[in-house]
Parts: sequence; structure tokens; C-alpha cells
Amino acid sequence: MSPAEDDGPSGVHCRLDELLAERGMTLTRLSELVGVSIVNLSVLKNDRARAIRYSTLSAICRALDCEIGDLLVLARD
Repeated sequence: MSPAEDDGPSGVHCRLDELLAERGMTLTRLSELVGVSIVNLSVLKNDRARAIRYSTLSAICRALDCEIGDLLVLARD
């Protein structure tokens, strides 16, 4: 089985929770700004996402005024 087919952790951590807290923004407000459901943002925030569209990633980064590397980092063991 290749890593792309693995059902385990991706090794990528999403810092959405931290970035929202730093900016005083709620998940609900981010959802409104980027046009992505709260449920899908919650999946991303809790590191349960298996994939993310570039358009979604770009929209989140624009709304949070951050770079992709600020949002997604390699998870440390």
C-alpha cells in the first residue's frame, strides 16, 4: 500500500485553531469568509482531513492573512 492510500495519520498538522485564536476569529466567521462549511473546516482543524483543494487552501490563507506554511506544518513525533 502506498502512503497516499494509507488510512493513518498524514504527518501534517493543521494550525487552524492557533491561527484563529491569534486573530480573534471564529470558525463560523472563517466559514462565511471562505465559503466552506463549518463541518469541513472542523475536519481540517482537527487533523482529520485527507485532502484539501488548492482553492480552499488559498481562500483560508487570504482570510487569515497567512502563508500556507503558517497553516500546514509537519507533525512532530
